[in-house]
Amino acid sequence: MELRQMECFVAVAEEFGLDRAAERLGAAEAEVGRRIEELERALGLRLFDRAAPPRHVRLTAAGERLLPEVRAALAAVGRVRETAAGIAGGTGGLVRLGSSRAFADRVYRALGALAGSRPGLRVRLERAPQEGRLAAVRSGTFDAALVRTVRSAEGVVLHPLWTEPLFAALPAGHPLASLDEPHPSRLARLPLRLAPRETNPALHDLLASVLPDWTPGPPFTTLRATLDALAAAAEPSWTVFHPAGPLPRDRRLAFRPLRAPRVPVSLAVRPGRPTPAVRALLEALAATAEPPRGPAPRSGAAPPAPGRDRLRLV
Repeated sequence: MELRQMECFVAVAEEFGLDRAAERLGAAEAEVGRRIEELERALGLRLFDRAAPPRHVRLTAAGERLLPEVRAALAAVGRVRETAAGIAGGTGGLVRLGSSRAFADRVYRALGALAGSRPGLRVRLERAPQEGRLAAVRSGTFDAALVRTVRSAEGVVLHPLWTEPLFAALPAGHPLASLDEPHPSRLARLPLRLAPRETNPALHDLLASVLPDWTPGPPFTTLRATLDALAAAAEPSWTVFHPAGPLPRDRRLAFRPLRAPRVPVSLAVRPGRPTPAVRALLEALAATAEPPRGPAPRSGAAPPAPGRDRLRLV
């Protein structure tokens, strides 16, 4: 059973004749008649009553029963064509985006913009660690992924989107805590609690680009434990991190955005020209405005419990 046969069947049934159906379809009357006969043979059914007047074709009982089913099939084909056209044009389809909670604000603003301009385009958010996101893009499991700090990665192409500041945490009573946006060079002589390079080479390399002579400090464990140790230590030190949520409130510590380096955030995609849907998402993410940033808190109460699990290293 072919699509053209079904189109001819519906046209003849609705126009009550081969001649009018042929005119509607832009085909020869003989071709329409041949398609109907082929469909009848394929189904093993007589669809039209040949005893009707020559210029007035009438459906048989079998034809009447099949007509709504064939109309539904043609409508489904039309929806497939419409969906395919939307995917090809970037106005529809599905993008599987690897992300993390740290990018939620920008991602949801981009999705809001897409909902207005491309309502047929769906973006499915997939959570995974950064290396997992990159691996999923390479394998084709994700169509794209947001990544931070990465400047190059094998098997993917990185499209720069925006940059974000790193934050320094240091004792609230330290003289350098009075600086609203210090440069790392001002903190160079203060011992730095930093995870080993093999744990986060991208962060090490980024800091080394502006702070080649940093002073190693006590070991870094988890961010929460490191902040607690930093606040309780007799000797001052500092650490650096990128918040995945609101900054913690702790009157023992000061949190300051660093003037440099800025952390690059990119959209990772597979090599080759991105699909129209991925290009639309890329444009929407790049268009997101820098989120407002209020003054960094200089002191405060202990951090609320819900915020504790929202801190993440770069």
